[in-house]
Amino acid sequence: MSSSSPTEIILSCHKLGRSFADGYLLIEVLREINLSVTQGERIAIVGTSGSGKSTLLHLLGGLDHPTRGEVWVANQNMAQLSDVKRGQLRNRTLGFVYQFHHLLPEFTALENVALPLLIAGAKAAKARKKAKTLLERVGLEARLHHKPGKLSGGERQRAAVARALVTDPNCVLADEPTGNLDRANAEQIFNLMLDLNRDLNTALIVVTHDPHLAMQMNRVLTLVDGQLVQGLLP
Repeated sequence: MSSSSPTEIILSCHKLGRSFADGYLLIEVLREINLSVTQGERIAIVGTSGSGKSTLLHLLGGLDHPTRGEVWVANQNMAQLSDVKRGQLRNRTLGFVYQFHHLLPEFTALENVALPLLIAGAKAAKARKKAKTLLERVGLEARLHHKPGKLSGGERQRAAVARALVTDPNCVLADEPTGNLDRANAEQIFNLMLDLNRDLNTALIVVTHDPHLAMQMNRVLTLVDGQLVQGLLP
């Protein structure tokens, strides 16, 4: 992980907007979004279904292009980078966790977690060692060589969290990371992410529909009418 100071801004957006064409209509999903995230900070983004939470996360992660505004990651303007450079920056500085784990079914847990390091050019032995350490940390030391089909839902999501953290990212973007789990597993995964946030000083931006989970974060932001509002709405 980078040696960013605790108050350094590691991800930000300025006057961010995203519109989609629907026939003759132009639907403005996000407008004038301003957000700054510092190292180690925990932010929850909540809002009704269809309010644009996932769209915002995709823009912040460089997975989609804004209609207006800018996204800065590690002091670099994502819009000014080539697709290759943007992908390299994303792989080096950001981690992603989704509601559905997106593990590759033909690979073991160890291979899935090592993959981002291999893509970044790490040697196989080093990648496997780092992946093994993280999988042990999330309680999967006995499941290293199991493929996703042989893991429970909670175990698959633990592996997905390990994969998101294996490159020592500055920030993890999580889109409903517990939305596909029962309450017990959801609490376990969320607490795991909070523990790793504290231990590794990795910032978290978590989209969630669960107010109970959201209130455990440093900041809660609600997306309403395309804009971020501080706190939970009644």
